[in-house]
Amino acid sequence: MNKKYWLMGASALLALSLAACGDKEEEAVSANKETEVAEAETEVKEEAATEQTITYLGEDYVLPAQVNNIVAASLESMEDAAILGVKPTGVLEIAGEIPGYLATELDGAALVGDKFAPNNESILALDPDVILGSSKHGEDVVASLNKIQTMIPYSHISTNWKENLRLLGQLTGKDSEAETIITDYDAKASEAKGKIQESLKDKNILVVRIRQGSMCVYPAGVYLNPVIYEDLGATVPEVITKTEAQAELSLEALADVNPDYIFLQFETSENTDNATALDDLLNNPIFKSVEAAKNDHVFVNAVDPLAQGGTAWSKVKFLDAAIEDLLK
Repeated sequence: MNKKYWLMGASALLALSLAACGDKEEEAVSANKETEVAEAETEVKEEAATEQTITYLGEDYVLPAQVNNIVAASLESMEDAAILGVKPTGVLEIAGEIPGYLATELDGAALVGDKFAPNNESILALDPDVILGSSKHGEDVVASLNKIQTMIPYSHISTNWKENLRLLGQLTGKDSEAETIITDYDAKASEAKGKIQESLKDKNILVVRIRQGSMCVYPAGVYLNPVIYEDLGATVPEVITKTEAQAELSLEALADVNPDYIFLQFETSENTDNATALDDLLNNPIFKSVEAAKNDHVFVNAVDPLAQGGTAWSKVKFLDAAIEDLLK
């Protein structure tokens, strides 16, 4: 009888022992699963931390979390880098050099081709974290640059200048500096507008660019025009209202407009086959007959003729010049 009870007790003890072992095994498996899940989540977080998503003009761009090497493959981004105090690793060249008007600020950067054909090999060698191209680049250039690294098509449209500068500020940790430039510009333009708009409301003001020997004008929202027509509030001439893209302006058409002020931009590298185009125009009898010429209100290269127009650098420099010239 005692033996029987002993066997029953032993069996119960064994069952309890096996159950306990089973519980421990299940706990161990569960713990291992939790560990695996935690490790996987950590790996995902670590992987995510190596990247960042930048939103610019409605598009998302995936970049390394830390952006150190920037290749400025557009004159627009080069101008913004100069005014923001950013040192790109690579920049475009003009005639084999960093453009003179940006040479001091961008000194030391490697040359990576010109605006028409950035050099892929040179850019690849710099191991960029991001390439700031141009919205003017063709599909073939865009595709080639994106094979090297994410290329953001920096806008050449003047009205996007704030978004451009904020993008560069975000990439380089200079957000506050970018906002200061924007705020200062808006304040100066607003103050000047009050002085200029009323006195020039009946005046025709044109920005004319000589390219390949011809006078060219642009829509109100392109090149340097927004400074004149938006920021300073000058009346938009009909010829500009009707202009949809860069358009040639004949001498006869200029005489019909008869502008009171002309900001005339002439860059030698844009007129290689017409080196005397500026002097020829200034000495032309029809040109000399317009009000601007008769009243000494023709301002040649008020801002560097290579200035792209739609950048913080261009706008800040041209605003100062326009205020000075229009208040003479």
